[in-house]
Amino acid sequence: MRVGVIATMKTGLEHFVYRELTFLAAMGISISLFPTKFRPGLYGARKEWKLHRWNALTVILLQPYYFFRSPVRYARLLWEALAVRALADFALACYFSRRMADVDVIYAQFGDHKLFVGYFCKKLLHKPLAVTIHAYELYLNPNPPLFVRALACCDQIITVTEYNREYLSRHYGVDTAAVQVVRCSVDTEQYRPEKKFVVLIVGFFAEKKGHEVLLNAVKRLGQKDIEVWVVGDRGDDKAYVDVPAIAARLGLEDQVAFFGKLSGSALRAVYRTCDVFCLPSRTDSSGIGEGFPVALMEAMAFGKPVITTRHVEIPRIVEQIVVDENDVLGLADAIRRVYESASLREQLGSRNRRIAEQTFSPRNAGTTAAILRRLAGGSSEGVPGRPAESIAGAAGKEQTSYRGVA
Repeated sequence: MRVGVIATMKTGLEHFVYRELTFLAAMGISISLFPTKFRPGLYGARKEWKLHRWNALTVILLQPYYFFRSPVRYARLLWEALAVRALADFALACYFSRRMADVDVIYAQFGDHKLFVGYFCKKLLHKPLAVTIHAYELYLNPNPPLFVRALACCDQIITVTEYNREYLSRHYGVDTAAVQVVRCSVDTEQYRPEKKFVVLIVGFFAEKKGHEVLLNAVKRLGQKDIEVWVVGDRGDDKAYVDVPAIAARLGLEDQVAFFGKLSGSALRAVYRTCDVFCLPSRTDSSGIGEGFPVALMEAMAFGKPVITTRHVEIPRIVEQIVVDENDVLGLADAIRRVYESASLREQLGSRNRRIAEQTFSPRNAGTTAAILRRLAGGSSEGVPGRPAESIAGAAGKEQTSYRGVA
């Protein structure tokens, strides 16, 4: 059986629509998708679905063709469309109907323009029409008279709540016996309580950040309850690394969550929630390295255990856990160590918080402010009451107060 689904894709498919169509396809139903609007979004058509896109110019230019194919029927429906102010819906239905030859059932998602297009498609093709009523179209329907007419023409009306069925009866005179309640679906295998061990990495997708090393280490561990949260995107670095493609190549799509750019409370939330922060920094192929990664400072300030590398300044500050650059085996072993020991995670987190307080506090900005004030005052002798040497000494003392490599 093939179902012709009329839905909007104005920002991709609605998540719940995409999910239902995926379930239907898994049950052996073939999907032909007829979008009333189309723009890319989070949920697009799956490759096995037939997608019928259109543009306004083509729809308009083909109207004479549809008229000459069946002038009486076309004229009758055109007159009806004009009477109910649905000319655009009718024109699009003419276009879609020529591509619905292999469709067994027309299925409209939402009782608005999708249903109106489906209504005219049914009139043109004499094929069964079903509609699912969700919510907004009950309260703010774009064409209430046509809504009532189209509902009466449907072979099956579906809605997602009992309340909606009662509302259809009270406000639109629809017999409740003609409406079947089918609630929206959720994949209870994918959406279920699970305890995950979350490894967080924050940084733009550049070679020097070591995303590939981290993902290979996680792959080697083979622990399905380890999940990697990736915050960041391409940025403007020339040494761009396609991190999603790496995750796909390694078969880790179900273990890697991409958050894109985050800031403010959203960024702080992922820091708070993760079990360990991992940044396997390295020198990239053009010889560029890090300074001291800001994300590493932030994770330490949140009292999180961190796993990182012996790269530039990092081992001067981070006591443990550090591994060699590009060492997939060493990184996998380090992740396993913190994964297996809650007490180790707590110990490392507490130590990192103390390091952050002493090494990365706002006092550092105070040092810069003092330097700038000295320069603005035109003095080369230092800040009154505090020689320049002592400022540098204080900054140096902060930067080296915690040393050592694990």
